[in-house]
Amino acid sequence: MTPSHAPPTAAYRDRNVLRWATAYTASVSGDIVFFLTLSWAVTQVAGPAQVGAVLAVGAVPRALLMLAGGVVADRYGPRRVVIGSDFARCVIIACAAALTQFTAGGLPVLYAVALVFGVIDALFMPAVGALAGRLTDPGQLGRVQGLRVLAVRVSNAVGPMIAAIVLAAAGVAAGFGLAGLLFSLSFGLLLAVRLNRGQTAEPSTGSPLDDLRAGLRYLWSNRQLARLVVVVGLSELCFSGPVGVGLVLLTSERQWGPAVLGWALSVFSIGGALTGVLLTALPRVPRAGVVLIASLTATAVLVGALGQVTSAGALIVGAAALGTISGTAMAIANALLQRSTEPSYLGRVGSVTSLCTLGLSPLLYPLTGLVTAAWGTGVFFAGCALVCLLAALTAATARAIRRAEL
Repeated sequence: MTPSHAPPTAAYRDRNVLRWATAYTASVSGDIVFFLTLSWAVTQVAGPAQVGAVLAVGAVPRALLMLAGGVVADRYGPRRVVIGSDFARCVIIACAAALTQFTAGGLPVLYAVALVFGVIDALFMPAVGALAGRLTDPGQLGRVQGLRVLAVRVSNAVGPMIAAIVLAAAGVAAGFGLAGLLFSLSFGLLLAVRLNRGQTAEPSTGSPLDDLRAGLRYLWSNRQLARLVVVVGLSELCFSGPVGVGLVLLTSERQWGPAVLGWALSVFSIGGALTGVLLTALPRVPRAGVVLIASLTATAVLVGALGQVTSAGALIVGAAALGTISGTAMAIANALLQRSTEPSYLGRVGSVTSLCTLGLSPLLYPLTGLVTAAWGTGVFFAGCALVCLLAALTAATARAIRRAEL
């Protein structure tokens, strides 16, 4: 008799996946607390005019080194790189907390912290993305990405709140301490995460530069994968920060006040979290490619409509719908991307998408302000809608993506 093989454990019941998801939630929350604390510290030391400069000092090396981070993740294994870079983040944040508590903690210190953190992030981001694709059976990737969306949106909802409470109650050093605590929690959980043996990759034998070239050749030669990278990059580009900034500017332009802004950002995160729960529970996503195209198209419509709303209630309802639909597109696109990528290239392919989103999106912040100042927030949101629509068209014109299943 042929031995029967048990079906893979559902991702939401897999302790290994759940440890990763909890670690990822703690890590994203730590990122949010860190950047809010850093921004607050800069305003206390040098005023708000220096905030953008300090954040740029961290964003530039992160963008420049992102592709190299993907090479390191594939060369030495994503688990090893994630654990090492997470530990390094714990150390740098502990130093930041100590310096701000026991010394003057002037502007040069904050510049140095931003710079080192940006370099470490360039290693961490591609590795943590590659790790997600190596945790369980490939058939569970849709659920894993559902957990990822849930983690991101929960962190976006909770992170700013706890950061504000700690900063108001105990100051900058405590804010850095809280970020360090969250990174330490992530580090401890990641130590217990194990890779799926069926998803192992052969170690590299070439130089790092050879690995980078091989990764780019692999992506260039695989048309479906290259299209998916474009889809992910375009669909997440505006949602890695610019849309949030746009909501701030929109509520200010309409004179609706911070309470409306808080509600809009909260329901956006809640909508995405609900999507994450749903995708995690579904055993499969039938016609995943069609669902992806439809959700990207709906996202484009909703983003464009948000820039035209004339009532606070419509903004809040639209933000909730946008969070739900955009979360669907994010999860499905990333799941299809990881399922289409050979394990040995996950870090390098992921570094390209991270560069397009987390690496380059900060560069759109000044553009957001300039466009809004010149033509109003409606034009800015229309531009974001066109980017999302381009992502939908890129997916719709690829037969392999249209027929994709999860």
